Amino acid sequence: MSTAGQRVKEVRKRRGLSQRELADASGVSLSSIRKLEQGERETARLETLRKLAHALRVPTMRLADGPNPEDAGADTVDRWAAVREALVRPPVAPGLDDEPPTISGIRDSLREAAPLFAHDQYTALAALLPSLLRDAEALGSEGRAVRVRLLQLAGWLMVQTRQFSAAETALERALDDSADRMEGAATVNTLCWLLLRQGELGKAYDLAVKWADETEPRVSRATPAELSTWGWMLLRVSAAAVRNSQPGDAEDALRFATAAAVALGREHAPNNDFLRTFGPTTVKLKAAENAGVIDRPDMVLRIAERVPVFSLKPTSNNRNRHLLDVADAYAKTGEYAEAFGKLEQIRSDSPEWLPNQRYARDVLGRVVRGRRTLTADMRTMADVVGLPL
Repeated sequence: MSTAGQRVKEVRKRRGLSQRELADASGVSLSSIRKLEQGERETARLETLRKLAHALRVPTMRLADGPNPEDAGADTVDRWAAVREALVRPPVAPGLDDEPPTISGIRDSLREAAPLFAHDQYTALAALLPSLLRDAEALGSEGRAVRVRLLQLAGWLMVQTRQFSAAETALERALDDSADRMEGAATVNTLCWLLLRQGELGKAYDLAVKWADETEPRVSRATPAELSTWGWMLLRVSAAAVRNSQPGDAEDALRFATAAAVALGREHAPNNDFLRTFGPTTVKLKAAENAGVIDRPDMVLRIAERVPVFSLKPTSNNRNRHLLDVADAYAKTGEYAEAFGKLEQIRSDSPEWLPNQRYARDVLGRVVRGRRTLTADMRTMADVVGLPL
């Protein structure tokens, strides 16, 4: 396992910085950096690593810890290498013959790319994002708003594909540049999800509670955007609590989220942001998810009967994730054909999303263990989700 000094040296070289340049950028003394990289110091204070990480534009724990076993596989890492590099590379000055990027141009490009994000078109996004990120960075302070939105989406995408360090980099940058609490909450929503996927349940809970308190509106006067923002923070509180064996807190947060959804009366997406869509159906989806977490497949299926799936688009942010919960519930109750049918439906609708879902692999594993024989389609599905047979 590499040491903190080795990781600092590796990242510094990738950034093309000398030890002196890193010292100047971080405020850490040159002698300290030299001793750390040469192994004369086996450990470094967390505050020192934080300063170095800030200068190198990586999360602190990237320098402090080893690789996370839940991180993405080699194929995913290779596919998104250019995106990760664009997230940390300093802006490149345009050449004499280059047209400088414009705010309106990047905003239009981002608007045109919105369906790619909403429908998990990973191949297209891996090709498109590097140049968009570099151009947005080159805009400077005038491009703050469009850059924040792009970083929010990039961070969400990195969480989707289990590239947690890159996700943290993108989301922390977006949060730093947020102009107000509503814009900040949109980033924190995904940050909470990142922490949940990393198993940092206490941190996710504390962060979600803090922002739920900060965004709580007076319901009788609240705008749809305020209700949506507050509702999502409550759903993150509930998700963290139910996973951290705090059932009372999970139920309380879900009850308040239900009140926000009732006040809205419909599904609402502030600024047409699909990631922030909230309303009565979203609360039902998360209630079913909570039921799955506490191993109540019967409750999952009862809630699913009340979810108007036909009205939901096949996106990872709502229907696909819900269908995995339903498939899991069917598998746990021995209804293997129904469980596999849900997996096939997701694969048909979102073929690039499903292979990144370890949850899908777990569900298929239940199906495989419950069957005497496997069909050709089941064997194909095993290859898709990475389940060894």
